[in-house]
Amino acid sequence: MRVSQNELQAKTDRYLFNYDTKFNKDIICGSKGLYVYTASGHKVLDWISGQMSYLLGHGHPEIVKVIADHAASLDHLFSGKVSSPVISLGERLCNLLPPGLDKAFFLSTGGESNEAAIKMAKVYTEKFEIVGLGASWHGVTAQALGLQYHFSRKGQGPLMPGMLALPPPNTYRSIFRCADGSYDWEAEMEYCWRMVNMQSCGSLAACIVECIQSSVGMHVLPTGYFAAVKRQCENRGMLLIVDEAQTGVGRYGDLVAINHEGVVPDILTLSKTIGNGLPLSAVVTSAMIEHVCTERDYCFYTTHVNDPLPGAVADKVLEIVVCDGLAEHWRDMGKLLHEGLSKLKEKYGCIGDVRGRGLMAGVEIVESRETQTPALALGKAVGDRAYELGLWANLSSHPSFGGIFRIAPPITLSKEYSWYHASAILRTRNQDM
Repeated sequence: MRVSQNELQAKTDRYLFNYDTKFNKDIICGSKGLYVYTASGHKVLDWISGQMSYLLGHGHPEIVKVIADHAASLDHLFSGKVSSPVISLGERLCNLLPPGLDKAFFLSTGGESNEAAIKMAKVYTEKFEIVGLGASWHGVTAQALGLQYHFSRKGQGPLMPGMLALPPPNTYRSIFRCADGSYDWEAEMEYCWRMVNMQSCGSLAACIVECIQSSVGMHVLPTGYFAAVKRQCENRGMLLIVDEAQTGVGRYGDLVAINHEGVVPDILTLSKTIGNGLPLSAVVTSAMIEHVCTERDYCFYTTHVNDPLPGAVADKVLEIVVCDGLAEHWRDMGKLLHEGLSKLKEKYGCIGDVRGRGLMAGVEIVESRETQTPALALGKAVGDRAYELGLWANLSSHPSFGGIFRIAPPITLSKEYSWYHASAILRTRNQDM
């Protein structure tokens, strides 16, 4: 049933607070599978999985059943109680992760899980300085926000003390180059950690890293980067926290992206994908870290910690991903996606770079490959035209990382959709915009 787009837009303008985003002009009134449906009747392929979260697609029938069952029989509890769905989730998750990630608890958002992880590292090490990569996105709670260096820092006075920045790895744009022009990330890392040493007051507790820096345009950390960061942390008595909000639970091509690198972090955080769109996140660490933190009265007690309904959903998500071999499916679909996008890059000079891994991809639109100048207006025109044709891929528009399409489709993507709709993003280049 259609409703008045103009009426809903007017109510949006009157009643909804602007939290620093320009709302899309179309009001969404429904979703199913790969698609969302607007109030005006437009059917749009959702190639970013909601907020990079709908791992199994919108309205997956098994997930819908779990939600309905637990809404009727076991939805929410006092935070000091534990339930069978949460015990099952903890068992399943820890058994799927490498040894050393043995204990888990569950919260609501990625920012909340990162806040809990940072506090855990501080309590365990009894130090307070945290290192993060510039261009990261870890959330908007106090400590997580302090580790974001390109966005959402203004207008609130001093942020959390002890937050230090490493420049973000950027294969496409970094000034650190070998003689042959290739990216010299090892020289960059050594230089950056020397800068950390100069800034530190001697209380380095942890470093937090994403496997793919999605918000800044899907930048994949170079092969070997995690092992090198782990060594830097160990040399300083720091913990390594890995934030897998978007890469976790198979989208990367492995169940968790760190498996691809062969590195076990001290603390792992998951969110977005593990709840298939429901607000759920996880903090996973070692039994040793849990023991020490418990002795030192670590506390992260929230209203919705270990809630049974979202816990049951996450347990079902993991069951489906493992039993149906979906991580392997993602790997195959990701290969097809990146092959298609690379063909588009060969054809269109406005594509400066195609990057990513698994079913995560970034397509950077530039004025020319020689200057690498972001083409913000062209990127918007391409994105608008693709949306008219029924495809939604998020275009980063912030000046610090603009002109980049971020692609992260649900696992229900098929071969037919992969190439056809990848082509749709940029085949409109020769049309009037």
